[in-house]
Amino acid sequence: MNRNVFRVRFWGVRGSLPVSGAAFQQYGGNTICIEMRCGDHRLLFDAGSGLMPAGQVLKAEGVSDFNLFFTHCHYDHIIGLPYFPALFDPHASVALWSGHMAGRMSTRQMIGEFMRPPWFPVEPDICRASIGCIDFRSGETLSPYPDVVVRTGSLNHPGGAIGYRVEWNGQAAAVITDTEHTPGILDPAVLNLIQDADLFIYDCTYTDEEMPRHVGYGHSSWQHAIRLAKAAGVKRVAFIHHSPLRTDAELDAIGKSAGQEFPGAFAARDGQVIDL
Repeated sequence: MNRNVFRVRFWGVRGSLPVSGAAFQQYGGNTICIEMRCGDHRLLFDAGSGLMPAGQVLKAEGVSDFNLFFTHCHYDHIIGLPYFPALFDPHASVALWSGHMAGRMSTRQMIGEFMRPPWFPVEPDICRASIGCIDFRSGETLSPYPDVVVRTGSLNHPGGAIGYRVEWNGQAAAVITDTEHTPGILDPAVLNLIQDADLFIYDCTYTDEEMPRHVGYGHSSWQHAIRLAKAAGVKRVAFIHHSPLRTDAELDAIGKSAGQEFPGAFAARDGQVIDL
């Protein structure tokens, strides 16, 4: 791989619940996990069920240094963590970052709460990797590596969530999930994170037509993603957090409609790779 490439790989793009079956082959059924390669560095966003296949492939590629950032800790975004191979590798280093529970619960406490009996057979002390837990507050700028800048902001989701903007080598990619928009309003926090981004990754669980039936659920629509993308001058926008009910055919139709409104818009799929 060219070490000067900023590469995004989607390991899980489904929201709420992993799915399988004939209607979900093209876009995949794993919940959220997104890898960003900034040269030799590896950043992972969320620990959905897509984290397990990500971990297997990255281990085979010889990667042993990871930074994993949580947007929040609802089930669909953490279910893959206990199955991340790097955690059990004594030669691996894993930094776990979270900020959505700042002042209420630390990253280490959060992981200890869901990775223990009776919800999971063993506790984190079974892990053999060098694990660091890093807490931050929304709005802070993070530096996982000297040449990588990660900007953060608060999203509108029950219990809180964090949006991320990663900047490296003059390019930027933003991950904005899970968040609910207010009709007619473009969230200033989101606009700040996505301004002029090369790739904007956004929660598109619903359509505009479905939104009135899901007020308060904490999710947005693909139409609003395009409104944000146009306002912020982004180059490409990727739809993620697909509803577990959304079939391949429906996502194809959404992608086609979106492409007519914004040429850089597409519905992301498991395994997809984008070079910025």
